[in-house]
Amino acid sequence: MFNKILIANRGEIAIRIIRACREMGIKSVIVYSKADENSLPVRLADEAVCIGPAPANQSYLLIDRIISVAEIGDVDAIHPGYGFLSENPHFAQICKECNITFIGPTAEQIRAMGDKASARETMRKAGIPVTPGSNKIISTEQEALEIARKIEYPVMIKATAGGGGRGMRTAHNDASLIQGFHAAMTEAERAFGNGDVYIEKLIEHPRHIEVQVLGDNFGNVISLGERDCSLQRRHQKLIEESPAPMLSAALRKKINETAVKAAKAVGYTSAGTIEFLLSNQNFYFMEMNTRVQVEHTVSEMVSGIDIIKEQIRIAAGERLSYQQKNITLSGHAIECRINAENPYCNFSPCPGQITFYAAPGGPGVRVDSHVFAGYRIPPNYDSMIAKLIVHAPTRAEAIARCRRALDEYLIEGVQTSIPFAQFLLDTKEFIAGEYDTDQIEKLVKGGYFEKNCPVNK
Repeated sequence: MFNKILIANRGEIAIRIIRACREMGIKSVIVYSKADENSLPVRLADEAVCIGPAPANQSYLLIDRIISVAEIGDVDAIHPGYGFLSENPHFAQICKECNITFIGPTAEQIRAMGDKASARETMRKAGIPVTPGSNKIISTEQEALEIARKIEYPVMIKATAGGGGRGMRTAHNDASLIQGFHAAMTEAERAFGNGDVYIEKLIEHPRHIEVQVLGDNFGNVISLGERDCSLQRRHQKLIEESPAPMLSAALRKKINETAVKAAKAVGYTSAGTIEFLLSNQNFYFMEMNTRVQVEHTVSEMVSGIDIIKEQIRIAAGERLSYQQKNITLSGHAIECRINAENPYCNFSPCPGQITFYAAPGGPGVRVDSHVFAGYRIPPNYDSMIAKLIVHAPTRAEAIARCRRALDEYLIEGVQTSIPFAQFLLDTKEFIAGEYDTDQIEKLVKGGYFEKNCPVNK
């Protein structure tokens, strides 16, 4: 087992990893930017080293500085968390060349599944259902038009690299296809340094279902059940739950078995997520996230398995602690992402100082957060400041518990997404478990945000 792990990240995921290390008797080193010098991860880690100013490209994305800290600090392994360098195959390769264990999949696995176009082709060859579309990069307008006309509109133009909804455009005709083709390439090049795009059939009103998998270096792969992550704004998830509601036992079994098959097809190691689009009882491979995800918490709550600790054990060369037959999923879990933003004004970020902070508690309530009273939220990073996770025996009880916990969650000094989460939990669609990825867009078209924006009242 490792003696010391460097955490190449910030915020709540950094604290999550620090806690796992401490419980496992492993020392932790955190690297941080000047904007985070007074942050909770810096205070909680055994060691902390500043590697640059606030912009990520001058700190958290600087591989040479992170490796230097690891070598000077005699670090055994690096955990990248999510975001930043977590899905950067070059970083994973550099770690290997420097004899530092990368806590995650191999560079080859990240590369194979990180390029979404090649990942689709890999899955297609493995017999995993994929949405109709191009089997390679689309380089010209003419290629784009030929594919779109073949699979029929509407279609989605997608960047092969990155994520978070960037480099994605919808097209319903030739004119919007050509415009979206160039816009997606430009945005992808700016965001990821890679402007390659591909095209797939747009599955209208789908549900976003993903499966948490764990794989070790001995060929063992298991599923920890599926999550429904359909409630999104601009392709950014807001509420996730496990198990996914309104799935038949047969469909649930098939989705999970398909995810395991997909992971085995690439010899996957570490924690990962196979993402599907579900429509009319048919599901299609969308992408694989080769890292731990924000919403791994709901899978932990229903399975009782610490995913971060399993990641560390796998990276240390140990076999999975569990076999599929040992996995028992119990109850229902819901996660609400708490963002420092104003949902009623186009989800605009609201950085600033938190003047009062009181997190909820009680049975079945978990809060993963890095903020506290007096903490100043910097404007340089993602607006998520906390995750509220609840667990209960049934979905109805989990919803009630989540409502109660949101009522208790008090944050002053900045605006947050808490009121919007409360609203979503009370919608008839969520209560019935019959929502899809267009749910919030329907609210936009219905004028909900205009009516409820304080500026318009």
